[in-house]
Amino acid sequence: MTVPSSVAEISFAPPSATGDSIAFPLGWILDNASGPVKYRSANEVARLSHGTLRDIESLPYSFRPALRLALSQNVDGIWNGSMLAVPRHGGDFTGVGTIPAARRLLEYGWNRESPPLALARRPLFRLLAEDNDPAYLYELGAKAKDPDSVKRGRLQLREAAAAALAQAGYESDPRLRGAARRIMERIDAYLNSPLAEKPWKRVGNVHVLAPEVCPPTFHALTMLAHMPIFRNENYTEMERIYAYVSQPHPRQDSVQVVGKKMVEQPQYVLGDRLPHRNAVEADVPFALMWLETMARLGFLRRNENWMKMFERFVDDRDRTGVWHPHKGTNIPATSNPRVWPSFPLDDLSGGAAKATGAAWSDVTFRIGLVGRLLGREIRII
Repeated sequence: MTVPSSVAEISFAPPSATGDSIAFPLGWILDNASGPVKYRSANEVARLSHGTLRDIESLPYSFRPALRLALSQNVDGIWNGSMLAVPRHGGDFTGVGTIPAARRLLEYGWNRESPPLALARRPLFRLLAEDNDPAYLYELGAKAKDPDSVKRGRLQLREAAAAALAQAGYESDPRLRGAARRIMERIDAYLNSPLAEKPWKRVGNVHVLAPEVCPPTFHALTMLAHMPIFRNENYTEMERIYAYVSQPHPRQDSVQVVGKKMVEQPQYVLGDRLPHRNAVEADVPFALMWLETMARLGFLRRNENWMKMFERFVDDRDRTGVWHPHKGTNIPATSNPRVWPSFPLDDLSGGAAKATGAAWSDVTFRIGLVGRLLGREIRII
């Protein structure tokens, strides 16, 4: 797609170093990236004028993968009769659930009032209610055979729906704030209990999480990341969450006793999920998701180790500000379902991605976005 003249005529500064500023290659992104990455780069990182943005605000809605995802929604606002299901591959939307689908459209730059997101709003708000209707367990209902499983399923759906609604900008809605308050109280009660220090119990020959364990989850952290006013109102609780998620992560798997079963709880955050450089190299998309979430929470700048990881991403860019893999030339990929809503926003199918540079646009955009969230000066090049 041809870049509108008002954007093409923007003058870009040379990539000279200036203190803690971050050079951002908007010109390169406008030439190489997908519509959503172009728009979000111009809007959220470069922060171009409203007049200029009007010329490119249609780009997210003309992106074919985004349209394909939107058109797969049912008339009741639900995708595939499920809420949490995540496809195996970034560009494959087969069987996707409502919450990751809605969050991905938001990541594509779609407005919350666009038809698919407006249609999904009602069932998402419905999940925030303390409801005993088994129909609202969706795909989790088949596995919830006892009261404990039902309770855990409802909590997981409530937190995931709250994360999507917070990301859509509904922080001021009393329904979301009420749900956020209940989620925060539950997490804080756990962090204040002796169980937070010793959450494990021995069952047979293995150590598993006790049934009462309820730490922060990726859903809860995403919700809080997009609710700055609520965070400021709960400063003490946020301090405890920071201390908890920055502690060393246990080596045991997140398996919990739920009813009479052992259930994996991959959504639990029991400590630092980005402890060293090897973790970054092993999963670049997850590392960026973690750094962005921590930046939105206000935690990133306080953690020396995470800041080193971010600066490494900055250093791995070339002289034009474009990121390239530190080792090899493989396109970044992940199998972590937590990352699916946000990566990749470019279409990396086929062999053209490397040739056009699109393979590196997602990471280049995220580096600029995290820099902006940190309060760094963004120099457009």
